[in-house]
Amino acid sequence: MSRPLTLSLLALVLAILLSVAVGSVYIPPTDLGRIVLAWLRRAPLSEPLQTFAFILLAIRLPRTALMALTGAALGGSGAAYQGLFRNPLADPYLIGVASGAGLGAVLAMSLRWPYTFWGLMTVPLAAFLAALLTVFLVYTLARVGRTVPTTNLILAGVACSSFATALTSFLMLRSQGEVRRALAWLLGGASLVSWQAVLTLIPYLTLSLGALVLGGHALNLLQFGDEQAQQLGLPVERVKALVLAAASLATAAAVAFSGIIGFIGLIVPHLMRLWWGPDYRRLIPLSILGGGSALLVADVLARVVLAPQELPVGIVTALAGAPFFLWVLRRAKQYSW
Repeated sequence: MSRPLTLSLLALVLAILLSVAVGSVYIPPTDLGRIVLAWLRRAPLSEPLQTFAFILLAIRLPRTALMALTGAALGGSGAAYQGLFRNPLADPYLIGVASGAGLGAVLAMSLRWPYTFWGLMTVPLAAFLAALLTVFLVYTLARVGRTVPTTNLILAGVACSSFATALTSFLMLRSQGEVRRALAWLLGGASLVSWQAVLTLIPYLTLSLGALVLGGHALNLLQFGDEQAQQLGLPVERVKALVLAAASLATAAAVAFSGIIGFIGLIVPHLMRLWWGPDYRRLIPLSILGGGSALLVADVLARVVLAPQELPVGIVTALAGAPFFLWVLRRAKQYSW
């Protein structure tokens, strides 16, 4: 195993341990170890450890898994978008995925579904379908004959994103009782924490992120430009469509359950590229691991900064990510992309 991959895995493990230990109820590492050993040995737990075990199994672990998967999806798709558009400023929300998902979620909330499990599940489902529909619309509008120019994709994405954002704002203004819930979702955070949400995410992310990892070599060829990549034997338009579909699927699935969380998909691939080089065969896996670690740390900060009150994690990533990205961008002025 390469050194970058080893360090990224270590960082992810440490972030997972931090996430399950820290919260409104602190679980000491020694007690955490005893709970794990008791589970492995199938031994009974003492009463204080039973309380910790319930918090760990029912609340902390599903939230940690959901945040890690969301960060992995945003990191991997962000790296793919940057490679697809050959632009380090590209992120998973560039072509309107977030705005479309936000419109779908707010629309579902405005219909006042009952607060049952399946009623609550309509929000991520509506967000997921609206995000995919937005990407399909953007791709269709940007298509010129058999080709999809990158500039057209960006412009169509900006137009559709603005339209979806306007509709979302209109629905929130017309809404009476769901504005706070919609705002909390739009600011990002695990609003529906459960093992069901985690299990729902896994198939989508396995398919989409797996496709992106396998497409690393194709993304390397795309960096030479469409014409030269075509001359090297790469079916450019087919590859671009597949990368776009896989990255958008990963982003839509993540946004559907965790809301709109900015900067993870922008900063993490950017840093991984600066630290370990621009080879997408390595960059995408490292961005997947780095995205999970970064979002877990941000989620811990969201829990403790104003404890016992909890901040939406999207606020934390924006407050930390915006100045940090400007600092990185300033240092990378002479970097060759």
